[in-house]
Amino acid sequence: MNIRVALADRRLHLVAGGIAMLFAVALIALAMMPWGMFKSTIETKLSDRFGRPVTIGTVERLDAFSLSPTIAIGDLRVPQAAWAGPGSLIRVDRAILRFPVLPLLLGRFRPGTIEVDGAHVVLVRDKDRRVSWAKPGAGRESAGGSISLRSLRIANSSISYRDAFQDRAFTVKISADPKTGVTLSGTGTVRGEAVTLAAHGPAIDLAPDKPWPFRATISGAALDMAAGGTMDTPLDIRHMALDVTARATDLKFIDAIIEAGLFGTRPVHMTAQVRRDDGVWKITGLKGTIGRSDIAGQVEVRKVDGRTKLKGTLASDALDFDDLSSPAGHAAALARRQAIGPRLVPDTRINLRKITRTDGTISFTVKRLMSEKSSALAAMRGTLTIDHQLLTIDPFTLDLTRGKIDGSALVDQRGGGAVPMVTIDLALRGSNIPTLAGGDDVVGRVDGRVRLKGPGSTIREAVGSSDGTIGLVARDGALPAKIASLLGFDAARGLFTDKDERAGLRCVVIRLAMRRGVGTADPFLIDTTRSQTSGRGTISFPSEAIALTLTGAPKEKTILRFPASLTVAGTIKAPDVHLPEGAKSAGSFFKALGRSIAGKQGPRATDADCAGLAARALG
Repeated sequence: MNIRVALADRRLHLVAGGIAMLFAVALIALAMMPWGMFKSTIETKLSDRFGRPVTIGTVERLDAFSLSPTIAIGDLRVPQAAWAGPGSLIRVDRAILRFPVLPLLLGRFRPGTIEVDGAHVVLVRDKDRRVSWAKPGAGRESAGGSISLRSLRIANSSISYRDAFQDRAFTVKISADPKTGVTLSGTGTVRGEAVTLAAHGPAIDLAPDKPWPFRATISGAALDMAAGGTMDTPLDIRHMALDVTARATDLKFIDAIIEAGLFGTRPVHMTAQVRRDDGVWKITGLKGTIGRSDIAGQVEVRKVDGRTKLKGTLASDALDFDDLSSPAGHAAALARRQAIGPRLVPDTRINLRKITRTDGTISFTVKRLMSEKSSALAAMRGTLTIDHQLLTIDPFTLDLTRGKIDGSALVDQRGGGAVPMVTIDLALRGSNIPTLAGGDDVVGRVDGRVRLKGPGSTIREAVGSSDGTIGLVARDGALPAKIASLLGFDAARGLFTDKDERAGLRCVVIRLAMRRGVGTADPFLIDTTRSQTSGRGTISFPSEAIALTLTGAPKEKTILRFPASLTVAGTIKAPDVHLPEGAKSAGSFFKALGRSIAGKQGPRATDADCAGLAARALG
């Protein structure tokens, strides 16, 4: 029995010794590996990575024995994408790399030393967002894992970047050495405006694997941006904290750098603190001004499965909507207004076609809305959510100087359609006529309801093609008695009633049944204590053209009742009221007088069911 155990133990030792010897031989072989023999393999791997034939002039090993070999690569060429023009995407005259072999066996290439001389990179992105550094048909690649450099030297090297999608271009020189550190400098343009670029960090050799401070700037007449902070380790852009400041004549210039889908504005100045950890960006302490408006907040940005996920809050103590359009945009809007006349429905663009990879939720609060002109708008708050091109604003509240508008809106462009489907459900509550129309001759509580659905790239377009209802109700008010009499076509009282005398406004009920942007009055009614006016016809959007015929009747017997009807044309913001042809003639006057004498004035009006009509209009 003891003999058998001894034999087994001996065999075990022999096997273990053999394995150890094989492992030692393998390590020695790796330490002596002639890496030049892998030149063709490296070319093939790189060619597959870029989708085009990559060539390498030479690959040679500079040391004789090490598990962290030093390899020299000469005359590396990666052709430019065919659509991006002639030349090379990457050209490297000479590069020296020192890297550990064992991680390479697990598929991880982690160089500790890089020396580059004569490297030139030309990056191109076209207006359709194709990038020249990606393999055709390949999806978006991650930025990869962190690096762990202990030494970096770069000389006689440059990077050029041309981006037709964001209208930006840069050419910079880059260098790195133990004395001056890592330096980048150059010039470029952003949206046609000249800028200079600079970035600097200390030599990596001095503090490998330790926090690495850096500063980067973009400077120009139209745009200034600066970012200064610390990366967790040298060149580890996936883990860093920085302070950012930005100044621009238009928010679009900042958007050309950060690509957040922002809009044109008045001059802007912003500051923020930013922390990045892998695919998570946390932006805190955001403060700034846009024109005379202020903004503050915080936003978290996550990269998940190739999509950008946003979560944040924004607040403003004072906001002027005019600050949210650039001078050029404001001038274009003014030119359109002059060409087509004033409009009630805004022409705000809501097309989401370009927002394909962004989801998230942003809550916003505006304590005070400002305007150079007198405005009923006082404050605003709500929550905006977007999920795969489905945008909702719910809840939404717009406070007026008296009353409020609340409800929700939905913009649905899922499936990549050219034009979104827009759904609007808003209610006007507790306002009054002076707040909405100005003046104080006519008073009364005002409520309203809008429920519409239609396609459109702007709010105006969507309303102009929508189905649904628009309801507006004024009630429990008062108006000049002269006007009340004239609304009932009571010419005598309209002419001779004292100008200071008042009449009760029982209700105004307007309900438009919308069909493809055309609203049919159902009903159009003005009911006062003296008279009643009813209308028939349409109001068409987006032109806001009015085509109504109004008739009226007094509630009391009158000396002189005018028999004609009124036609209302023009637009909502510029109505045109006129009598039919011949109604102003002497013949019409004497005909009305004759009917009065003969007692043939027609039926008098009775009180309308204001409560029932209002419930239907607002339901």
